[in-house]
Amino acid sequence: MTPLVPPWSAPAELIYAIGMVAVAVNAASAVLETEDKKMDLVGAVIVGLATSLGGGTLRDLLLSRPVFWLGDVAYLVCGLLAVGFTFVLARRIRVRPGLFVVPDAVGLALFTVVGCQIAVAAGVHWLAASLLAVITGVVGGMLRDILVNEVPLVMRPGTLYATASWLGALTLLGCMHFGLGDAAAAAAGAAVVLGLRLAAIRWQLSLPTYRSR
Repeated sequence: MTPLVPPWSAPAELIYAIGMVAVAVNAASAVLETEDKKMDLVGAVIVGLATSLGGGTLRDLLLSRPVFWLGDVAYLVCGLLAVGFTFVLARRIRVRPGLFVVPDAVGLALFTVVGCQIAVAAGVHWLAASLLAVITGVVGGMLRDILVNEVPLVMRPGTLYATASWLGALTLLGCMHFGLGDAAAAAAGAAVVLGLRLAAIRWQLSLPTYRSR
């Protein structure tokens, strides 16, 4: 089977911009989840950076490419600033319990898109690219939940977490295959991830669970 290779890949500038926003959003969502854990700033930084950098780090290691935040420290600075800003702001306003799931859904959508685009640019097969997109999207959230002693969202029923990420990645790949513009394909993929994730939160949508008779 023929792998997806450039010119299917998105411009580096688009990937960079989406990746930077994804880092900031995921770092902020991680700080919001630590609110009931009474963590100090150091704890928030650890959780925030693990969340915002973890998925992309594993993706880059699997692709044998330089880890993105080691090659460009701007990602690290962006994550630190997002953690600091959210930490200070959250101490001055009342944070509604569970608020983190909305920015988390946005971060999932953005990281799915950027992970898929990077995998495509690396020349891997479309199916592998879609799975690397899921890894980029969900691993950071898994690390966050483990660090705050919660069951990872991806493992909970009624979340459509990894499912939303994978379907969004497939949507992006399909749009690229049929010649949709890079920005439009990215927007379509992100919209599918975000829409499914928010719908699952609102209406408790879930896949069938395993039950032994």
